[in-house]
Amino acid sequence: MAFYSEFLDQLDNQEHRMVLEKVLDWVSETYPQLGGKIAWKQPMFTDHGTFIIGFSVAKNNFAFTPESVTISKFETQIEKTGYTHTPNIVRVPFDAKIDYELIGKMIEFNIEDKKDYSNFFRK
Repeated sequence: MAFYSEFLDQLDNQEHRMVLEKVLDWVSETYPQLGGKIAWKQPMFTDHGTFIIGFSVAKNNFAFTPESVTISKFETQIEKTGYTHTPNIVRVPFDAKIDYELIGKMIEFNIEDKKDYSNFFRK
């Protein structure tokens, strides 16, 4: 059973649960070297103890948080998807097409950029 099952079990909307479960499964399968944990009431993926990406849920969307440095780097690509974002989160409507390529690029950027990083979050 995946580390995020209990988190998903708390979602009332089964369609939303299925969307987020598919995304979390994709991250787990595509990046099996990443560790997973629930922190701040959300599923997060880590590499050697440092934060790589986290996910949260709102009424009409889920969000992922790869840290502001990464959002800034990929801002143009995020905007091309039609997703909205702040400096800290990217919102994906539950009925939108999931851009796994973009999410993957952000994960890979964080893995590489933080390979020698020892803190959980960037300072």
